[in-house]
Amino acid sequence: MRIVVKIGTSSVTDEHGSIKNEAIRALCEQVARVRSERNEVIVVTSGAIAGGVGALGLTQRPTDTQTLQALAAVGQSQLMNKYNEHLASHGLVGAQVLLVPNDFIDRTQYLHARQTLVRLLELGCVPIINENDAIASDEIRFGDNDRIAALVAHSVSADVLVLLTDIAGLFTADPSIDASATFIEQVAADDPLLSVRASASSTARGSGGMSSKLSAARIASWSGVRTVIADATKTDVVIHALAQTPGAGTQFLPHNRNLSARKLWIAFAAQQSGVIVVDAGAKQALIERNTSLLHAGVAEVHGDFSEGDTVEIQDMSGAVFARGMVSVSAVHASAAAGRKSAELPEGVVAELVHRDDLVVLVDQ
Repeated sequence: MRIVVKIGTSSVTDEHGSIKNEAIRALCEQVARVRSERNEVIVVTSGAIAGGVGALGLTQRPTDTQTLQALAAVGQSQLMNKYNEHLASHGLVGAQVLLVPNDFIDRTQYLHARQTLVRLLELGCVPIINENDAIASDEIRFGDNDRIAALVAHSVSADVLVLLTDIAGLFTADPSIDASATFIEQVAADDPLLSVRASASSTARGSGGMSSKLSAARIASWSGVRTVIADATKTDVVIHALAQTPGAGTQFLPHNRNLSARKLWIAFAAQQSGVIVVDAGAKQALIERNTSLLHAGVAEVHGDFSEGDTVEIQDMSGAVFARGMVSVSAVHASAAAGRKSAELPEGVVAELVHRDDLVVLVDQ
C-alpha cells in the first residue's frame, strides 16, 4: 500500500513558531511502523515559515512576501533536521522534495516530479515534501499543502491520503463555537459536503483550514484515493486511519471519475480569477457533449483575468458547474460574448475555454 500523510503548521509548530519535536517524533514513529508492514509512505509537511519565525525569535509572523520567503529558507532546514533525526532513529532515510504549482501543471515537470518520488520510494527513502516557499511567491499568496498532498497522492497513485490537523475531522458546524456540532464519520464521493465552502485557517500560523482540506479531499476523491482528515495529536492516528478504525477521523470515499493532474489542478487547486456566465444551450453542450466553451454561449463576463487564467463557469441562475482555463483576456472575452465564431475579430480563437482545459464539476 502506498500512503501520503500530510501534517499542518498548527500541528508541527507551537504558537511561538517553534517546531514541536514531540509531534514530529510521533509521526516518524508511526511512519516506521507503517513501513515495517511493507508499505510505502510519503510525508507532506508544513511549518517552514512558522519554523523560521521561531528560529529567528520574531514575536509575530511578518506579512510581506520577501520576508516570508527568507523565513521559509531558515525554517525549512530546521524542519528537515528534525525529520532526519527521528527517521534515522528507526533506520529510515528522509529525502527533501520541494514543489511548486508548475510541477503539476506543466506535463514535463509533472513527469519529472513523479519519477523522482517513485524512485525515492523504490530506494527505501521517505520523501518529505513541502512547498518551495523560499522562491515561489505565488505559493505563499494562495498555496497550501493540503492541495499539494492531494495532487501528490494522485501523481504517485496512492491508496490513502491522511490529512493531519488540529481537530478530529469534519463536523456539521465549527465545534469551537457551536456546542451542537456533530462529528461526520464518512462522506461519500457524491456527497454535497465535498462542495461545502468551509472556514479558512483558524490560526495565524497556517495557510489552510477546513476549506482547503475539503478541497484536497475532493481532489483525492476524484483521483480514486481514499482520504481521512484526522487529529494529529491522537495516539497512533495514522495507524487507525489506515485501518479505518471508527472515530479515527472523517473518511472520504473515492469517486469513480479519474481526472488528469492538469484537470485536477484546474478543477480544485488553481486560483480563480473570474466568472463566465453561460446560457442554457452552452451549459447543456458542456455537460452532455463534452464540448469546448464557445463565445456564442457566453452571457456575461466578470473579473479581470488574463489568457491562461482559471475561471468559474456559471449558469444563468449563478450555479457553478464547471471550471476552465481561458484562451483570452477578460477584455476580449467581454467583447466577444454572444458572438458566433464567424463574427469574431481576427486573432480571437473560437474556443473561450478549450475542452482539454475545462472540467465539468457535476455528474455527467
